Amino acid sequence: MQNSENPQDMQSNQTETTASIEEAAAPDTAGNTAETPQTEQTEQQLNFEQLLKEAEIRAAEHHDAWMRAKAETENIRKRAQTDVANAHKYAVDSFSSELLTVMDSLEAALAVENATVENYKNGMELTQKQLTTVFDKFNIKEINPQGEKFDPHQHQAMTMVDSDLAPNTVVQVMQKGYKLSDRVIRPALVMVSKPQDT
Repeated sequence: MQNSENPQDMQSNQTETTASIEEAAAPDTAGNTAETPQTEQTEQQLNFEQLLKEAEIRAAEHHDAWMRAKAETENIRKRAQTDVANAHKYAVDSFSSELLTVMDSLEAALAVENATVENYKNGMELTQKQLTTVFDKFNIKEINPQGEKFDPHQHQAMTMVDSDLAPNTVVQVMQKGYKLSDRVIRPALVMVSKPQDT
């Protein structure tokens, strides 16, 4: 049997077959091209959602930490206010307790009937010793500047008098002063010598 097809027909058939194969492949390529951007967009959206969730979690953690810190700061402030109020309110608590023994001594002395002046004097001396002990315990020192140079930070001049002492010297202490540690709580009332006329 002889092949009656001519070479031109064969070439034409081959070209048609190639075209058909390309056409068949073309929709797949177009479909892949269309699907790729959509897939990338979906992945990006998932990434953004994941990042948003993580950011929200971190923001919630930071907010909780801030709220705890704020509450702790408020508690510390309230405790400090209470401590300061108590310090002011009860600052003299131990001092007051020590003064009670002095008061007890005074009341005991007053309760004695038929006491002589000598007994009262002895009782007063003992009470003064008790009070001096309390003052020493709480660092209360007397200011008795007799014969010292006048110090306006610790003394209050009531008057100036003629004297043989150097000018601005304390001639007489009218009332003793007192200081608590280094702070003057009452200045001494004094008379001070005048500068001598030349």
